[in-house]
Amino acid sequence: MVPQLKTTDNPQIIYPDSDGKPMADNTKQFRWIVVIQQNLEWLFADDANVFVAGDLLWYPVEGNNSLCTAPDVMVIFGRPKGDRGSYQQWREDQIAPQVVFEILSPGNTRTEMDKKLVFYSRYGVEEYYLYDPDRNDLSGWLRNENGLDVIDPIANWVSPRLGIRFDIAGAVLRLLRPDGEPFASYTVTAQQLQQAEANVEQERQRAEQERQRAEQERQRAEQERQRAERLAERLRAAGIDPEAG
Repeated sequence: MVPQLKTTDNPQIIYPDSDGKPMADNTKQFRWIVVIQQNLEWLFADDANVFVAGDLLWYPVEGNNSLCTAPDVMVIFGRPKGDRGSYQQWREDQIAPQVVFEILSPGNTRTEMDKKLVFYSRYGVEEYYLYDPDRNDLSGWLRNENGLDVIDPIANWVSPRLGIRFDIAGAVLRLLRPDGEPFASYTVTAQQLQQAEANVEQERQRAEQERQRAEQERQRAEQERQRAERLAERLRAAGIDPEAG
């Protein structure tokens, strides 16, 4: 059962769970958000103190319910898994999200993304990754003593916190787990689906053939047993003990 974190907020201040904005502007952006969030969830599934969220409002300062943002994906080390309406940092041992991802869509403006970079730099994010799937363009920032600084070069960069590698050599970004395996995708083509169905049918046919072979072997064994019994009966009728050595 997923634990629910208890709320101890000042009842005079309401921290909304939604900013009224959609999670994604299009299917491509949504797909990337889901793939990254779910794969990171799986990557840290065995660690009870790694919280991964997608499109969850983050309030960094208690008492200021207008100061917030909703990263497309964020990862927080040192906080338990569990359902939350929003991430209110003062209720989370003042631990800020260490890693955030943003997936760019045509509706995002340069000013909007600049504001997000300033926000993440100001409120403690350690790693920030921005990906434009239409241009296959990846940018990254890593925290130093002065805040978030550009990661250059970003090609084949390995996240210090996540251990994943960013491969941008092909036509589309590939995210590789620490074991070198690529992130799983949730989309399949019609051809892939047909092939999967064909594989299932082949397995069914093989299983049926194995069942038929096993049945034939059983029938042969039964016939051999019956023949042996008839022979034993004839020997006994002739006064010969078939069990005698």
